[in-house]
Order: sequence, then C-alpha cells, then structure tokens
Amino acid sequence: MTLSSPAFRAVATCVVPEASRLAIVAEVIAARPRAVQRQLALFLILLEWFPLLRYGRRLSRLDPARRTKFLDQLQRAPMLLLRRGFWGVRTLVLMGYYGRPAAAAEIGYRADARGWEARR
Repeated sequence: MTLSSPAFRAVATCVVPEASRLAIVAEVIAARPRAVQRQLALFLILLEWFPLLRYGRRLSRLDPARRTKFLDQLQRAPMLLLRRGFWGVRTLVLMGYYGRPAAAAEIGYRADARGWEARR
C-alpha cells in the first residue's frame, strides 16, 4: 500500500527523478512494526491531499514545479512533525535509490566488507 501510493511516487520522482523501482524500501517498511507502517501510510495520505488546500490539486496531480515548491516548503515547515515526516519519506526514497547496485556503480562507490585491503 505505501509504495504504491500516489504520494510516495510523487515524492520519489521529485527527490530522485530517475526513481523507478525501489524494492529495498518495501523490505525496510515490511520489517517495521505495524504501528510505524500505519503512521507512514497516514502521513502519505496527508501528503497526497494537503496541497489541495493551496493548489486545488493533490500532490500526485501537481506539475513538477509546484510539487517541488510544496515539498520544499514542507521540509522547512514550522511544525516539527511535518518536517520529520517528510525527511523520513525522503530518506526512504534516497535509500531505495542509492541501495541499488547500479547506483553504487554510477557514483563510484566501492565499499567492501574487507575494508581498505580490497581496494589494493
């Protein structure tokens, strides 16, 4: 439910435009307690509908410029709970993107369990 929500996809494509499949995120969310999963789902519902008050459209229906502006305002919101919620969703998106082996190769990440010895 969470990853398929229009709000999550809207945030994901705004934070990481190349985001298409974030399988690692589903695993991380599934490992969390049900209460945390419900909080995330509720926050995504709020994210989806909150822009309706200002823009007359849901988050997933906003054009990229308005979506970016809305999310930028949200990450600097005076209400700590909104900021934390957005940064949590943003962290999930980034984890999903950078957790892919292809992304590691693209950015030149060469970490190895053997440490520096493996780089010689």
